[in-house]
Amino acid sequence: MPEETKGPSPASPQQGGEKPPAPTPPVPAETAAPQAVAAPQPETPAAAKPAEPAKPAEKPAVPATAAKPAPKPEGPKPEPWESDLAASLRSQYGTGIREACTYVGQKYLVVDKSILYEILLRMRDDEGFDYCVDITAVHYPKRDEQFDMVYVLYSFPKNERVRIKTQIKDGDTVRTASGIWETANWLEREVYDMFGISFDGHPDLKRILLPEGWKGYPLRKDYPILQQDQEWVQINLGIESGQ
Repeated sequence: MPEETKGPSPASPQQGGEKPPAPTPPVPAETAAPQAVAAPQPETPAAAKPAEPAKPAEKPAVPATAAKPAPKPEGPKPEPWESDLAASLRSQYGTGIREACTYVGQKYLVVDKSILYEILLRMRDDEGFDYCVDITAVHYPKRDEQFDMVYVLYSFPKNERVRIKTQIKDGDTVRTASGIWETANWLEREVYDMFGISFDGHPDLKRILLPEGWKGYPLRKDYPILQQDQEWVQINLGIESGQ
């Protein structure tokens, strides 16, 4: 019969009589020492960047539909002057009295040029305005009647002041009031000197502030004052103007 297969034969004893070391019995998996697990290393932070300088705060963009500024409050306006004098003049002269108003407490009448002298005479004789405080003018170059003539009258008995105004065209003349109030003499000369308005019947109508050789009228709004000053100084003094 064939020989039975035999298990591995025990190792032969080594020479020299030494015994081989005993084999180490296997350790059950349950009792095996756990393998050391490497502890997680903390991440190295990236190098810190230098802080950027603070940027100036940007202005908020203005919306396209920004609110419009509030309108400015309206100033005072003329109001009707209701008085016995205004009513009497209207009843006598009708449309010749263009306006009878008060403005911030100042009373004034705007009358047609054709009745101006008659109104001035009545204001002195019938209404007690015995003093002519001032006569002046205002220039409105774009208007047909370019000038406002203004008479400021005062009543000593009434302690009252009123203005009489009329409108005239450039080149129109006005009858002098120097026969009504003596103060009108020099006041009308000043109006002539500054605006070039002539007064019929004035006893001595000539310049009162500027020399006779002066050209033009400085209080007109279209007057080139620097040019005229330089020209006059050059012609009459032979030097350059300091203006």
